[in-house]
Amino acid sequence: MATCINICLFYLGCSGSVRLVDGGSRCAGRVEVLHRGQWGTVCGNGWDMRHAAVVCRELRCGEAVDALSDAHFGSGSGPIWMSKVDCGNESQIHFCPTSSSLKHNCSHDIIDTGLVCAGSVRLVDGSSRCDGRVEVLHRGQWGTVCGNSWDMRHAAVVCGEMGCEEALHAFNHAYFGPGSGPIWMNNVYCSGSESTLKNCISPGWGKHDCDHNKDAGVICRVRLVGGSHCSGRVEVLHGDTWSTVCDADFDQQDAEVVCRELGCGLPVEVLGAAAFGKGEGQVWSEEFQCRGNESQIHSCPTSSSLKHNCSHDNDVGVVCAGISLEQLW
Repeated sequence: MATCINICLFYLGCSGSVRLVDGGSRCAGRVEVLHRGQWGTVCGNGWDMRHAAVVCRELRCGEAVDALSDAHFGSGSGPIWMSKVDCGNESQIHFCPTSSSLKHNCSHDIIDTGLVCAGSVRLVDGSSRCDGRVEVLHRGQWGTVCGNSWDMRHAAVVCGEMGCEEALHAFNHAYFGPGSGPIWMNNVYCSGSESTLKNCISPGWGKHDCDHNKDAGVICRVRLVGGSHCSGRVEVLHGDTWSTVCDADFDQQDAEVVCRELGCGLPVEVLGAAAFGKGEGQVWSEEFQCRGNESQIHSCPTSSSLKHNCSHDNDVGVVCAGISLEQLW
């Protein structure tokens, strides 16, 4: 069944991936969709809040705030995959009716679409979107969070909101460097089950006795780099160091666990030979031997008897479907 679903998702366009680019956070930017292994843009003909709502929902970014065209977030490049999109209440933009991707009179410089979602947290100055200094958007301005009382419960909320799954570290003394601008939140209290940091209790916006040397930060557990939330080079955290994974020691069952851990449904393709670019630092020194049903990659058995001499030329990447099995039925 999984094989049939994967073929459907990748080759027939039943589903795919979407990302927002050049907007300063994962919940704002130019809309780009993945089709046939290549990222492309969406033509702004008829683009409105209905379409923006679908993308925001797909990215788990809350309600749509604004739908933008005319290359508001800059011009894209490559193919313009979608034109005259007609969305309603779909769970993914790839489910929206559209004209043929090859029939449009659009150009990148005047038509590429963008949007802003209500999702208003980002991680800054880390090495990926899943680690960094915590910043929140309020009244159109990004600001930091004071680290007073900041702990793993708060980090768990941020990692979940970012779609980065499990929190690994919570920092409260500008581990990722001091921010600038307002300090929007202080003495935050989260139970750990909130869907967004803004739902946690705090004294009120801008009320603090803090300075930026206490800016809060988080590191979440697994990441895909060089693509989108649901596609990219696989990197795993060991201690405080991110490591890439050798393509010879990573298979479909390992990919199933990574895609599940990131909330991205089934794996569509496993790509070797640094398809998403070469990483830096260490190459993971063990072979993952996942059964495929684990909830996270670090729960998989490993073997230290590697038979391959790998370098960053062999960094593995995955493309996940970006949709869960529950959504398929």
